[in-house]
Amino acid sequence: MKKPNQSKNQTSTSSTKNAEQRQQELMFKLQMFEQHINQIQQQIQAVEQGILEMDILKNGVGELKGKTGEEIMAQIGKGIFVKAKLISEDLIVDIGNKNLISKNIPKTIELISEQIEKLQMAKEELAENLKKANLEMNRLIGEFKKSVGHSCGENCECEEDCGDECECEKD
Repeated sequence: MKKPNQSKNQTSTSSTKNAEQRQQELMFKLQMFEQHINQIQQQIQAVEQGILEMDILKNGVGELKGKTGEEIMAQIGKGIFVKAKLISEDLIVDIGNKNLISKNIPKTIELISEQIEKLQMAKEELAENLKKANLEMNRLIGEFKKSVGHSCGENCECEEDCGDECECEKD
């Protein structure tokens, strides 16, 4: 014959195991969100770098305006330049997939500006995703904090950390 205390102890042990399992699940989710947030932050940094490079390019192309016949320094590789004479304000522009077209300086600047706008939109979308991920992570942190220290291990209704003396009667 079972003693009444044994049944309560078994329920308490089961509740504690469920609480521990829930806390482990929450920790795993928190780690996943942390990784996701770090990835988004890295993507934002890459987009910001792209915007910066495109702005530099736009300014450099703009400086070519009215320089026909003058000597310029043209970059032919990373950190390698050659002196060249600008014979035309028509530029050869790669529009993707190694498709090259001829564009004048104002049209090239317009194309660069469009690319900068697309990068800005991508940055805004990433920032919105980051905001959502942070909100969800904060929600999970709150849920984790709520479950830690409560003997019931569930969404405890106690206002403060009640330790082993949970008053929400979910034991």
